[in-house]
Amino acid sequence: MKKTMIATLLASAALAAPAFAECEVTLRSSDTHPDGYPTVEGVKFMAERAKELSNGRICIEVFPSSQLGEEKDTIEQTQFGVIDMVRASFGSFNDIVPEAQLLSLPYLFRSEEHLHNVMDGPIGDELAKAFEAKDLIAVAYYDGGSRSFYNSQKPITKVEDLKGMKFRVMQSDVFVDMMSALGANATPMPYGEVYSSIQTGVIDGAENNWPSYDSSGHFEVAKYYTLDQHLMVPELVAISKIKWDALSPEDQQVLRQAAEESEPVQRKLWAEQEKASEEKVVASGAEVVREIDKTPFIEAMAPVYEKYVTKSEYQDLVKRIQETQ
Repeated sequence: MKKTMIATLLASAALAAPAFAECEVTLRSSDTHPDGYPTVEGVKFMAERAKELSNGRICIEVFPSSQLGEEKDTIEQTQFGVIDMVRASFGSFNDIVPEAQLLSLPYLFRSEEHLHNVMDGPIGDELAKAFEAKDLIAVAYYDGGSRSFYNSQKPITKVEDLKGMKFRVMQSDVFVDMMSALGANATPMPYGEVYSSIQTGVIDGAENNWPSYDSSGHFEVAKYYTLDQHLMVPELVAISKIKWDALSPEDQQVLRQAAEESEPVQRKLWAEQEKASEEKVVASGAEVVREIDKTPFIEAMAPVYEKYVTKSEYQDLVKRIQETQ
């Protein structure tokens, strides 16, 4: 698989070479989402600003739609320096960066504003250091919305409705344990396999945000969407430490500034996309359960917190996140 991935990357690089021949530094960035998706457009804005700030010396080439592989693969390739940049959900880093697991704890964030305040403050800086220890330089935190359950079988209105159902989750232990705590069966699988797996009955459903539910077409095969909003998992834009260390301090500063300026752009695009996706899904005839008592769902998560918030430093981090206003 790794040999195939590297061959694909080299082929892509060869095709792209003429367009970026004038750039002194070219970074190739991977994203699983399609062109036009808020995360893709966020990195594209970062690319524009990096080129402007560097007077055309630094270029970022964005490869959307999993052209360079699924998130798990591209994260690994970025750590190795084969891919220069990656945009991926924090959930995909859970088995790499222990602290990242804490941000995937269900119902940790109260709102998007709460999440922004956490990620844009000292806690965000602490997390960046944890990623650097794993050969990844965190340069931007994007919005990933709130994740909720959708399935092809029935409306989910209470915890008991999930019992025995098969749900796709990201390849992360936290997500698997979350589903088990709710009585459902977790099936980790790549994002690109979800549509056909729901369609063929391999799984009953998945969990994700409005834009992903829409852009993936999952609403076509899983008509029941329950807004339990169990997770608000941020998105990360990271640069390979191998590539980063080869850059001059001036170029590093350009990339940091461009990345920082891309955050409010991506977040605005995200809010607009959420609204548009919701309207499209509702118009398609999907059944949306909006009113739900979250208390039993939250109470069911106690074993998950007990399993992952074990060390004193993790308990402190969770406490500080919850206390952030």
